[in-house]
Amino acid sequence: MSGAVLVAVAAAIGNLLQGWDNATIAGAVLYIKREFKLESEPTIEGLIVAMSLIGATCITTCSGGISDWLGRRPMLIISSVLYFLSGLVMLWSPNVYILLLARLLDGFGVGLAVTLVPVYISETAPPEIRGLLNTLPQFTGSFGMFFSYCMVFGMSLTDLPNWRMMLGVLSIPSLVYFALTVFFLPESPRWLVSKGRMREAKKVLQRLRGREDVAGEMALLVEGLGVGGETSIEEYIIGPANEDIEDQDISADKDQIKLYGPEQGLSWVARPVTGQSTLGLVSRHGSLASQRSGLVDPLVTLFGSVHEKFPETGSMRSALFPHFGSMFSVGGNQARNEEWDDDIVPRDGEDYQSDGVGADSDDNLHSPLISRQTTSLDKDIVPAGHGSLASLRHGSLLQSTTGDHVGSMGIGGGWQIAWQLSEKEGPDGKKQGGFKRIYLHQESVPGSMRGSLVSLPGAEAPADSEYVQAAALVSQPALYSTELMKQHPVGPAMVHPAETAKGPSWKDLFEPGVKHALAVGVGIQLLQQFSGINGVLYYTPQILEQAGVGVLLSNLGISSSSASLLISGITTLLMLPSIAVAMRLMDVAGRRSLLLTTIPVLITSLVILVIGSVVEMGKVVHAAISTVSVVLYFCFFVMGFGPIPNILCAEIFPTRVRGLCIAICALTFWICDIIVTYSLPVLLKSIGLAGVFGMYAVVCIISWVFVFLKVPETKGMPLEVITEFFSVGAKQASAAKNN
Repeated sequence: MSGAVLVAVAAAIGNLLQGWDNATIAGAVLYIKREFKLESEPTIEGLIVAMSLIGATCITTCSGGISDWLGRRPMLIISSVLYFLSGLVMLWSPNVYILLLARLLDGFGVGLAVTLVPVYISETAPPEIRGLLNTLPQFTGSFGMFFSYCMVFGMSLTDLPNWRMMLGVLSIPSLVYFALTVFFLPESPRWLVSKGRMREAKKVLQRLRGREDVAGEMALLVEGLGVGGETSIEEYIIGPANEDIEDQDISADKDQIKLYGPEQGLSWVARPVTGQSTLGLVSRHGSLASQRSGLVDPLVTLFGSVHEKFPETGSMRSALFPHFGSMFSVGGNQARNEEWDDDIVPRDGEDYQSDGVGADSDDNLHSPLISRQTTSLDKDIVPAGHGSLASLRHGSLLQSTTGDHVGSMGIGGGWQIAWQLSEKEGPDGKKQGGFKRIYLHQESVPGSMRGSLVSLPGAEAPADSEYVQAAALVSQPALYSTELMKQHPVGPAMVHPAETAKGPSWKDLFEPGVKHALAVGVGIQLLQQFSGINGVLYYTPQILEQAGVGVLLSNLGISSSSASLLISGITTLLMLPSIAVAMRLMDVAGRRSLLLTTIPVLITSLVILVIGSVVEMGKVVHAAISTVSVVLYFCFFVMGFGPIPNILCAEIFPTRVRGLCIAICALTFWICDIIVTYSLPVLLKSIGLAGVFGMYAVVCIISWVFVFLKVPETKGMPLEVITEFFSVGAKQASAAKNN
């Protein structure tokens, strides 16, 4: 996974530049207002700082749609160019108006980076470490602030501090970022697949994953092109074809789904469990409970049931536990080394090509995407690629203790992808092909294969049986072609992504799963901005000065301006260890758990600050309590409420509308940021410091309730599986309301 890690680190430099810019303008504005004599014009002074926010807000309105059209990488390149140009213009800046223009350009660069870096990292990172890698922007942003404060503090100690140099230095790291985006960062494989550029996507995935076999994940990316659709939760017992499982809950042989192994004579079957799956039962039970309470979103319960059934999924420790493995394979007489996207065997008599693509183009791939595996299939599961069943023999599923081998069907987080085919007789007597896509996840724990059916009522199995219990998300494939199915094809038939490639549609935003995800994304962004981080940042220098830090620094001969910069730098430094802890916990404890754990600390810190402002106490005691509260607030904010809203927003939307939805969430972020920033001085005058912090505490309480009721746990799940669960959960929520 080193390829994905290096790519994420390089992309996160865009957020380092944002942090760098925030810190430099905070220091430089002290000297800008002296040169341009702005002491009597606070509006212009505020506009110099706020112009970056205005630019970021403006560019965000169109960044999502453009990134879905042009790609993620070109937008990051444009961001680096804007950073570089703004640095040069700020270095020149002969007057206030040119400086305002430079700050606007800088805001454009900031807006693109903040919006698209989390999306880019989410689309390139493996599910098992996606949370860790997506916390990198928070870490690099804080590191950029700390480094910049140190630089500006050093410059402030000179006889004539040069604010143009402070701001213009931004061009140097911008050049590094430009070089990385142009020469090192690949395009997002999900975006490439959405445009039908399959071969490029495969090469990028091979580089990111460090292995040749990425067939399963390539298939997953194609399946991610769909928006909406009917999805059901089912459950299978997978075992040898001759396994004698005496269980009335297992369907009759006519409903078996056959699997074929590479060794002659070795065959396996998936026996559907009749009725509701255990995963479905858990989610249904939660839905009924939430319906009775009228509060908890069924979606939250559904995601919770996933992590209850698969407790190790997404954990940093998951490499120590088995993946479901390359369980499925075609029979020994079939070609077992077929590539998923390049060496495709078309259906007899069919030779579909991408429209308007030349014969020598790497996009000139045949359809159907999946080669014909056999001539007669009856509810068979066809794998995403070749694999091995050897790991299932002798009752062992353990494939690798290092987690390096996922298998050709692996799509990350222990999930597998397969397709179910069926041939049924239609009214005219002709056979009609049925085609479904299945996401599978093993539910049993390898220590005791015999116990894998314990959760099923009345399950009894021989002591030496070899089988696994698997949950399944069953849906129609994203590129399923009704027209092709009317021709009664043998085997799976799908159109090539290039033939269906299209940009995001506003109509897709009204699909139930997308609407549900937008409500979560916009809500969490709005609450984050009103949770008090800007107010605490504003008040921190005053608190630390009361604690005696300012007096200590003045005794050392440091001016008040330099002291405020140093205090801000120290505050930023305190964030870095906390973010490092969050990076470690993001894929272990999970996003939802971190939020539910850290927000109460924010509430406590704010309440203590309110009490300290209202209750008379000794100066030393007040300073000590306030300092501890502020430090705790910062540390726990950057562990939870700081990075997680952006992480969640980059995970919960379908590929086709991800850019558009992220832009909506980011627009909410910037608008709320502007409101909070400009309302803070007014609120301080009207309701005082205690009133402001009390209001922030109330918002944090609302935030905790919102997370508890509405925000699901997404750790360790492939992006496409997350969006599928959102679709299922939205329909459950709608059904609960109707009932």
